[in-house]
Amino acid sequence: MSPQVHNRAAILARIDAARKAALAPAPSTTLIAVSKTHGAEHIRPLLEAGQRDFGENRVQEALAKWPALKDDYPDIVLHLIGPLQTNKVREAVALFDAIHTLDRPKLADALKAELARSGRTPTLFVQVNTGEEEQKAGVSPAEAPALIAHSRDALSLPVQGLMCIPPVEDEPAPHFALLAKLAGRHRLPLLSMGMSADFETAIRFGATHVRVGSALFGARAQIGASSGALTRP
Repeated sequence: MSPQVHNRAAILARIDAARKAALAPAPSTTLIAVSKTHGAEHIRPLLEAGQRDFGENRVQEALAKWPALKDDYPDIVLHLIGPLQTNKVREAVALFDAIHTLDRPKLADALKAELARSGRTPTLFVQVNTGEEEQKAGVSPAEAPALIAHSRDALSLPVQGLMCIPPVEDEPAPHFALLAKLAGRHRLPLLSMGMSADFETAIRFGATHVRVGSALFGARAQIGASSGALTRP
């Protein structure tokens, strides 16, 4: 058994235990294996073990490794969890099944045009910057209702949930509670929250998707020829 497969089994057990301990867990919690910077040789053992949901941060890196893997495993569900530039929207919509980082009206408008052109309907999450950190992507909590209204109601985009990444130095629970409250207020069923260090806490607040990288793959690999991905620009 590869280290990744061993780690996955342990994480799935922890997810199950956290769900049993939660007062009101989501109907289900999906493990997204965050495979950014990791090449196909590290991903295939997880695919063989049954893992199907994977997360990537960069469109170009994902384009370098996922089309071939999707040919072999057509039921892969690929999630974009990093910031999306409007000039990458066409490629992102073609490749990804879910985009977790809708964070501004201009991006919503670009997604609307591409979805109409391509006929694709990836699941969309609005990213909320719950800590209002200047260096981090995401709409502020105060501005989230307007972006949800513009994206889902005015443009009829398939917005199904919210995503957040709490500040590293903060206790994550209040951020997860805030995101859950926003989602409930706007009748959004999906919550993408929780990473390697805090996914059990996120499950307590109703996470439907947890994004786990280092606890699954170990330390991040350097992107390059050895990882089967493109060098970062």
